[in-house]
Amino acid sequence: MWIPTEHEKYGVVIASFRGTVPYGLSLEIGDTVQILEKCDGWYRGFALKNPNIKGIFPSSYVHLKNACVKNKGQFEMVIPTEDSVITEMTSTLRDWGAMWKQLYVRNEGDLFHRLWHIMNEILDLRRQVLVGHLTHDRMKDVKRHITARLDWGNEQLGLDLVPRKEYAMVDPEDISITELYRLMEHRHRKKDTPVQASSHHLFVQMKSLMCSNLGEELEVIFSLFDSKENRPISERFFLRLNRNGLPKAPDKPERHCSLFVDLGSSELRKDIYITVHIIRIGRMGAGEKKNACSVQYRRPFGCAVLSIADLLTGETKDDLILKVYMCNTESEWYQIHENIIKKLNARYNLTGSNAGLAVSLQLLHGDIEQIRREYSSVFSHGVSITRKLGFSNIIMPGEMRNDLYITIERGEFEKGGKSVARNVEVTMFIVESSGQTLKDFISFGSGEPPASEYHSFVLYHNNSPRWSELLKLPIPVDKFRGAHIRFEFRHCSTKEKGEKKLFGFSFVPLMQEDGRTLPDGTHELIVHKCEENTNLQDTTRYLKLPFSKGILLGNNNQAVKATKESFWITSFLCSTKLTQNGDMLDLLKWRTHPDKITGCLSKLKEIDGSEIVKFLQDTLDTLFGILDENSQKYGSKVFDSLVHIINLLQDSKFHHFKPVMDTYIESHFAGALAYRDLIKVLKWYVDRITEAERQEHIQEVLKAQEYIFKYIVQSRRLFSLATGGQNEEEFRCCIQELLMSVRFFLSQESKGSGALSQSQAVFLSSFPAVYSELLKLFDVREVANLVQDTLGSLPTIVHVDDALQAVKLQCIGKTVESQLYTNPDSRYILLPVVLHHLHMHLQEQKDLIMCARILSNVFCLIKKNSSEKSVLEEIDVIVASLLDILLRTILEITSRPQPSGSTMRLQFQDVTGEFVACLLSLLRQMTDRHYQQLLDSFNTKEELRDFLLQIFTVFRILIRPEMFPKDWTVMRLVANNVIITTVLYLSDALRKNFLNENFDYKIWDSYFYLAVIFINQLCLQLEMFTPSKKKKVLEKYGDMRVTMGCEIFSMWQNLGEHKLHFIPALIGPFLEVTLIPQPDLRNVMIPIFHDMMDWEQRRSGNFKQVEAKLIDKLDSLMSEGKGDETYRELFNSILLKKIERETWRESGVSLIATVTRLMERLLDYRDCMKMGEVDGKKIGCTVSLLNFYKTELNKEEMYIRYIHKLYDLHLKAQNFTEAAYTLLLYDELLEWSDRPLREFLTYPMQTEWQRKEHLHLAIIQNFDRGKCWENGIILCRKIAEQYESYYDYRNLSKMRMMEASLYDKIMDQQRLEPEFFRVGFYGKKFPFFLRNKEFVCRGHDYERLEAFQQRMLNEFPHAIAMQHANQPDETIFQAEAQYLQIYAVTPIPESQEVLQREGVPDNIKSFYKVNHIWKFRYDRPFHKGTKDKENEFKSLWVERTSLYLVQSLPGISRWFEVEKREVVEMSPLENAIEVLENKNQQLKTLISQCQTRQMQNINPLTMCLNGVIDAAVNGGVSRYQEAFFVKEYILSHPEDGEKIARLRELMLEQAQILEFGLAVHEKFVPQDMRPLHKKLVDQFFVMKSSLGIQEFSACIQASPVHFPNGSPRVCRNSAPASMSPDGTRVIPRRSPLSYPAVNRYSSSSLSSQASAEVSNITGQSESSDEVFNMQPSPSTSSLSSTHSASPNVTSSAPSSARASPLLSDKHKHSRENSCLSPRERPCSAIYPTPVEPSQRLLFNHIGDGALPRSDPNLSAPEKAVNSTPSSWSLDSGKEAKSTAGGGKLPSPPVPPRPAQTASPARHTSSVSPSPAGRSPLKGSVQSFTPSPVEYHSPGLISNSPVLSGSYSSGISSLSRCSTSETSGFENQVNEPSAAPLGSGPGYGGGSEEPVRKESKTPPPYSVYERTLRRPVPLPHSLSIPVTAEPPALPPKPLAARSGHLENGTRRTDPGPRPRPLPRKVSQL
Repeated sequence: MWIPTEHEKYGVVIASFRGTVPYGLSLEIGDTVQILEKCDGWYRGFALKNPNIKGIFPSSYVHLKNACVKNKGQFEMVIPTEDSVITEMTSTLRDWGAMWKQLYVRNEGDLFHRLWHIMNEILDLRRQVLVGHLTHDRMKDVKRHITARLDWGNEQLGLDLVPRKEYAMVDPEDISITELYRLMEHRHRKKDTPVQASSHHLFVQMKSLMCSNLGEELEVIFSLFDSKENRPISERFFLRLNRNGLPKAPDKPERHCSLFVDLGSSELRKDIYITVHIIRIGRMGAGEKKNACSVQYRRPFGCAVLSIADLLTGETKDDLILKVYMCNTESEWYQIHENIIKKLNARYNLTGSNAGLAVSLQLLHGDIEQIRREYSSVFSHGVSITRKLGFSNIIMPGEMRNDLYITIERGEFEKGGKSVARNVEVTMFIVESSGQTLKDFISFGSGEPPASEYHSFVLYHNNSPRWSELLKLPIPVDKFRGAHIRFEFRHCSTKEKGEKKLFGFSFVPLMQEDGRTLPDGTHELIVHKCEENTNLQDTTRYLKLPFSKGILLGNNNQAVKATKESFWITSFLCSTKLTQNGDMLDLLKWRTHPDKITGCLSKLKEIDGSEIVKFLQDTLDTLFGILDENSQKYGSKVFDSLVHIINLLQDSKFHHFKPVMDTYIESHFAGALAYRDLIKVLKWYVDRITEAERQEHIQEVLKAQEYIFKYIVQSRRLFSLATGGQNEEEFRCCIQELLMSVRFFLSQESKGSGALSQSQAVFLSSFPAVYSELLKLFDVREVANLVQDTLGSLPTIVHVDDALQAVKLQCIGKTVESQLYTNPDSRYILLPVVLHHLHMHLQEQKDLIMCARILSNVFCLIKKNSSEKSVLEEIDVIVASLLDILLRTILEITSRPQPSGSTMRLQFQDVTGEFVACLLSLLRQMTDRHYQQLLDSFNTKEELRDFLLQIFTVFRILIRPEMFPKDWTVMRLVANNVIITTVLYLSDALRKNFLNENFDYKIWDSYFYLAVIFINQLCLQLEMFTPSKKKKVLEKYGDMRVTMGCEIFSMWQNLGEHKLHFIPALIGPFLEVTLIPQPDLRNVMIPIFHDMMDWEQRRSGNFKQVEAKLIDKLDSLMSEGKGDETYRELFNSILLKKIERETWRESGVSLIATVTRLMERLLDYRDCMKMGEVDGKKIGCTVSLLNFYKTELNKEEMYIRYIHKLYDLHLKAQNFTEAAYTLLLYDELLEWSDRPLREFLTYPMQTEWQRKEHLHLAIIQNFDRGKCWENGIILCRKIAEQYESYYDYRNLSKMRMMEASLYDKIMDQQRLEPEFFRVGFYGKKFPFFLRNKEFVCRGHDYERLEAFQQRMLNEFPHAIAMQHANQPDETIFQAEAQYLQIYAVTPIPESQEVLQREGVPDNIKSFYKVNHIWKFRYDRPFHKGTKDKENEFKSLWVERTSLYLVQSLPGISRWFEVEKREVVEMSPLENAIEVLENKNQQLKTLISQCQTRQMQNINPLTMCLNGVIDAAVNGGVSRYQEAFFVKEYILSHPEDGEKIARLRELMLEQAQILEFGLAVHEKFVPQDMRPLHKKLVDQFFVMKSSLGIQEFSACIQASPVHFPNGSPRVCRNSAPASMSPDGTRVIPRRSPLSYPAVNRYSSSSLSSQASAEVSNITGQSESSDEVFNMQPSPSTSSLSSTHSASPNVTSSAPSSARASPLLSDKHKHSRENSCLSPRERPCSAIYPTPVEPSQRLLFNHIGDGALPRSDPNLSAPEKAVNSTPSSWSLDSGKEAKSTAGGGKLPSPPVPPRPAQTASPARHTSSVSPSPAGRSPLKGSVQSFTPSPVEYHSPGLISNSPVLSGSYSSGISSLSRCSTSETSGFENQVNEPSAAPLGSGPGYGGGSEEPVRKESKTPPPYSVYERTLRRPVPLPHSLSIPVTAEPPALPPKPLAARSGHLENGTRRTDPGPRPRPLPRKVSQL
């Protein structure tokens, strides 16, 4: 049975539990659980990380912990009773854990590792705390470390700042808000500005000296040197090195490591240097022989320096190598370091290139104790301490020092009878009074133990040596008196004996007879001469002699003999026990000279402060001793001296001595009667203040009043203890009188001079310190009343500018901070005075920082839950006095411009924050009664209105994100809690006072605005919090957004008809609220929209305003990341439900549907715009949204915005063509007008004309970059037209040149033809704009199907690629997945005119093949019925799918949706017809190219001929005969009669083409391929016989072949629509389009290998690359066919145009791959697409070159066009505007066919101009020359839409004589005197010079119309208007100039024509 637990409430999981049992709760190790019930070894409860899931788990898996329970019962809360730091560590580490892993995922390795170390450190520290064995101090230390690390980690991870008090987290509910603010600010400041350590230390470790010429021991001396003042600032660190340059005692680190301590911040500057002097110990000369001398000398060696600034930049400087300079001139040794610092080192040699001193240096910051803790390893190993010279900046009491520093400066010696100067060595001893030498008191420096004697280094042959060596003598105080220092001077001989001879000595006593020590400074000592054997041990012999040239001993008056020899030393005493000041000694020994007391007291003020504090206790004892001795005589003098000492301790250098004085007062002071004298003298001074002229001394007295009162109080207490409390009343009276005097002096107004007010200010600033002393003697109320009276006695204020007022305020501040104010009784007395002053200052907006501090302190004392009567009364007083002024102050401060200085800004923020905290504190303390009193206190509605507006405005300011730093979430939540509570109170007042007839829009609007921004605050969006943080917030405050939402709804419902005032203004704000992902909030707020619709409907009969506002706001809000799919569904369902019963239901449903659809698109758009998404998806989504804004919402501004977003995306993806089309959408919205346009997006304010011009230029630039030059030309013309109309010829000229350059690019540059792919997106997981739709996509350059497929799978990584091309079923549509179906499709150009036009270069045609494509095709072969294994063609059907797009490609996107699909089936016979048609077309093209020398290599033609003939011999075409020409087929398919005839015609045509092709081939075939040619000819005759062809003449009668120029062509429009064999289902006959082939360059249309053909139909064949190898000819259309044709896209260029590589082995038999599988097979140029029948008829008519153009049905203009080409104008587009709808760029205009004229002999050929530059038809391919013998009626022109470079206008009949002729055009160029054009085959001569290729053909442009389906919407900017007349034809320069025959007659003049000069297009 399950029993509720009593004590087992909380535990930690110690082993993971999978929860596999029924009702089991899955737990992971480390989870914390709350236990509810127990039963037989099992617990029931929940994990705290997920409290909603409850379950059971074994009790053995849980370690129980102590916890206390709040709210026992159903909603109980368990709080572990452990140290709060432990709790915080645990929860923080849990939060960090998840984030830490994310750092790894985000590749933030550095932070990841740092955090890992910190987490491990915290875990270690946590263990130490948990074990509980730490001392109190150590525990404090550990907690400090923990909190520092927690704060660091929180800051790095962007988590909240935690308020702490003594390392424990603070509950904001337990302290006042002002205190919380201070804690937060303190932590924030600590975080922002790390406290600069005031003290620094330099760690030095000597490693070694690297030098080549060592071999002697060395001494290395480090010290710090101030180059500014030219003096050392530290003692020396001294160490010895052995002969190898390594430290002598490596086992003793203190001998080679030192810490230079107590460097102030002022010493960390670049002119402080570390100097290193190196002394060698050995022979006098470095190069002397070893046996020359055995005596060792100290000799200079070298010096190194380093600026301390080099250490400030970084971390430890390990193994720094310092350059060591050797001293060449020993006389300069004393200043070598200065010279090196001054960069005068040229005079010194380096010890060697690799030589140097290896040291390790590190700067440490903080006080020495902190350094000891943090670098304990350094101290535990041992380190010597090197001090600063003298006392540190701050002298600490208790510091014991007695150091005398002696610097051996220099000497002046005589030669002593020698020829050369001496080598002088100084030896120093300390000798005590007994004559004994003091042992071990000479310190060379730290790191070396003190010695008994010192030997200076020796300077070679120098009588004026300068040493500058510093020594420290730490002599004990007791040894000082009577001791002296003796210096002995010896000459060191360099001879073999190396003896040292004494020649003189000096001495100096350390203390004078009166007890003063040797004064600091330089002393010139007398050198007393002596002999070598003089005995100096007997000190009495020389101590009587004078020792200094400046000072004579008192007992020795004899004159010193003049001596030239002197010795200089500098002394400096650093002692806490000895003094050099005689006055100080006299004062301390006052009893010995009572007559000098007055003088000594007077001189005390002149004594240096450091001397006084050294002897502070002794001095104070002296003063009070003198006072006890004779208070009458010395009272005021002692008082003044005491004041001087007290004020001395205010100095920062000595303020550490205040505790010494406090200790003295507490423990050592014994003047029980002193209080009387002190009070008396103090009162005397106060009474004299008003009369005194000079106030300085009085002010000194007032400054010292704190300690004077301390002495008075302590003295009185001692007296009371001694006498049992006698004279108490008398004492009280004295104090009262003293304060009366004070009050009188304070109440005086200063007249004239400000001296009195200065004294008042001095008194006020130190008066609060007296309160605590008075409290020791009087009770709280008495003191409070005294203070109130004193502060109240100040004169009434006239101006606050008075400096005294600021001091007064500071006094109030100190009062509030004092112990006195903490007591409620005294607080009640003092509060009115405090509030009065505050109110006055706030009103004037003065001293705000001080006011804020005082207010904060006032509120710090009022705790949140203190409901005591006294507190409530205090709140009453504060509300009445300060609430209003506080609100005004906050408004005033926040509306000021922020100061620029960073420190000022900090102050500004602090003061604002403090006032805000005070306001929040006050509001939190207010109860219902306070609010009621406040609202009742307003006399009029106006006052109440102003108050409400004011408080709402302040609340809006408080909610601003910048109000508090971003990691102050705790503070923000507290503030929000206070705001919402206050708003709930005030909303009642709003309802009661400002509704119905008193309605006030402004105040209600302010209320709603506040509520909305309150809900939208970032800090309240709980969804963004971690689970633990969210749980804490909900437990403490609940979801404040929902509370406020309910309040909004309630207030809205109260408005009634006044709601109309807020429609549509509040739609946006309320929409923003509903977008917050909080279900309850949404459910409350969404119904308001229904209410708004209803009221708007009542007012205006519709809700257009609501709709417009909703749509506008939705876009901006959702693009900011707000809203989600759930919201869309909720919005839809709630509102639909609400409007069910409304009369306006239909229009409501329509609005909701529109908004919902917009949301779908916006959500998709937002998802796609995320950082990681690919450009394709972003573009598609933007297009979808843009179209929605235009078509469904008609929102022009939004539409334009998204046009530009799409444009930017295209530019980023380098889709320049699409970018141009996109910008064109905006361009179409503008007119060429002067209407001014406002500044918008990136456009400045400008006229509409200017903006349209700017857009045109940008679009042209993008068309140029996208190689869509034809479109650019149209726009060039448009804008040129505008320039011309404005006579802006400069820009017109530029535009014409630009247009010309685009023509050049068309002819000169290669363009890649893209491939097109059909993509189906199936499944519900796709974004809305793709879901279950199919698109056709324009591929990138060089992109084949495989690459495209891979790209799509990368864009949609979760998608599954479908492996078939069948339409998917419904299950795929509805699947919760993503399916992609991709295959290549063939573009079907809409207009075939340009493509079928002869003479148009490939460069031009390539554009029309792949631009403005609406229709795409895909073929799938399949077998119907029984499959004949012998001949599979019998059952091979083709399923042809045509796809129609919503917009043509290319357009504003690379892909467009398929709008319609049509599927037709082609019978085997139709299939065969199409295959043959395509192959014939390919043959014609190749023959034409070969004939006109467009091929530089005949291989493609050879391969093609070989493929067809060889296949035919092996049964290729014969398979068709077997399949369709047999009796059985003809009988069973009577309806196919015409088609069979057509197939027969095509076979015969193919034979004719082959014969002609062989003739051309024979002419051009190289010698080495002749055998192959012969073989082909032989096989061709075999093929002819297999077809049963004997003579062509017979065949021709049966099926005439029409060639326009006399060449044989077959009519192709004879096949009618087919019926299905069963006669029941009609399959609409599509025009036969290109049939895909596996190998784009397959050399055979029909393979003899049937099985191979079938395998290609059903299986996948490898898409081969180029088969042919040839140099690219100038007429090559583009490279696109080489790279971009995917398996199902028709590659339209013939093989000659494809720069094909040599036939590789891999492709040797590719000709057999003629029948192809549906998906993997490329469509080839072998299968071009014929046009629709209607087009064919039209083209037949146009192409009928044998008839004169005088048809009576033609209109006059048409006749003119047909007969005489008009002059070609670039401005042909400047006609009436097209009425077609804008939106799509049409195909550029098609160049019309040149008019054909017939010769009398009815032989036709193209009228070709001479090859002049820029000739319109230059480079066009000439027709085959007709035979003079045979004539055939005119036939079809070439009409393949996908044929690149199909220039032939027919093929001549296959007569022997026609094979060697060249075209008439060629002849005309080379033979000016030749016969007229078209006069027969004989005129061709023998000229075989190729046609000049450099001439270009600029295409004339006319309207491109789609004739087969709905009209094309044409953009205004790119459409040339449709006119009644055909567009002007391009001029034919030569023909025009030579004159044309009108009405079909030709000019007969055969004379030669001059070659015209090339001319530019602009000249035409």
